[in-house]
Amino acid sequence: MRVTRSSFLRLLLGLPIGLAGGVWPAATPLHAASDPPSLPLTVQFTLDRPLDAEAAPFVMAAVGGFFGTEGLAVGINVATSSADAIARAADGSSDFALVDINALVRFRDKPGAAPVKAVFVLFNQAPYAIIARKSRGIRALSDLEGKNLGVAEGDLSIRLWPAVAKQNGIKLASVKQNSISAAVREPMLSAGQVDAVTGFSYLSAINLRDRGVPADDLAVLRFAEYGCEAYGFAVVVSPKFAAARPEAVKGFVRAVIGGTNLAIKDPVRATAEVVSRMDGGSRELELERLRAIIRDNILTSEVRHNGIGGIDPARFERSIDQISEDFKFQKRPHAADIFDDSFLPPRDVRLIN
Repeated sequence: MRVTRSSFLRLLLGLPIGLAGGVWPAATPLHAASDPPSLPLTVQFTLDRPLDAEAAPFVMAAVGGFFGTEGLAVGINVATSSADAIARAADGSSDFALVDINALVRFRDKPGAAPVKAVFVLFNQAPYAIIARKSRGIRALSDLEGKNLGVAEGDLSIRLWPAVAKQNGIKLASVKQNSISAAVREPMLSAGQVDAVTGFSYLSAINLRDRGVPADDLAVLRFAEYGCEAYGFAVVVSPKFAAARPEAVKGFVRAVIGGTNLAIKDPVRATAEVVSRMDGGSRELELERLRAIIRDNILTSEVRHNGIGGIDPARFERSIDQISEDFKFQKRPHAADIFDDSFLPPRDVRLIN
């Protein structure tokens, strides 16, 4: 049987693969001698973008045997966007998905929207940023006035830009926005056709370095450093699956926590595992990407104090207020409408050592 790339990815999270290329047997609960061994529960997990370093915690949850220990065989699929991934969780075609939690806030405001909720926050800080060239006169957010800002179709960062601009006293009209294709975002900035672009700090900035733009010529203006309260990527669960299999949801979350710990402790190994599952991935670039994600988005002071996976309800409410600067809610949601902490293990299990 010919194994396609997509079928390989679907097998990826079901069969943990060791560094030497061997398969680690999935751990199963202990049974009495007369009990037949239980089969793992197959679940579907959707990424909102093609596999890269962002997915390291999930790859390492498989490599470390954590999914197997929880009795789970996890198939992976790739959606076209967070909105697409949320829709798959909403209709039950995917049991879990990794999505931008702010996209989930907007989704839940739609009439008749399924009650999809996040159960684990991976990115304690959203990766929203403006990436600019210092050689174009931009070193701080205030330098954007009078400049040309490239905004890619479907970009999520621009949705929080009005709130960040307002908080920092920048007039939106003073920054000219140019709609561009995501495929030409980095090339246009590299060529000087725009002065800055919106994007994710760990994507555009690192991709630009790969295009030969010197690192010391890049200004990465992370919204989180300018008052943006937003959380970032989170695991959401299908409402039907959560109701039918609550223990499996808890097990999935525990496994992801284990995988995240492994990725943080050994990013070199985590990068190697991710790149081995990519088409043409660069180990150097993905390692730089993973280290940026861990430093800027995952391992924040809030996570060090409270543990990974949860939210600060007051902060989350403020982040919803910031979303409303660019989005008119029909009925403003609250933190409890978006995030369900009942599937999280205790704080001491979630602390990162």
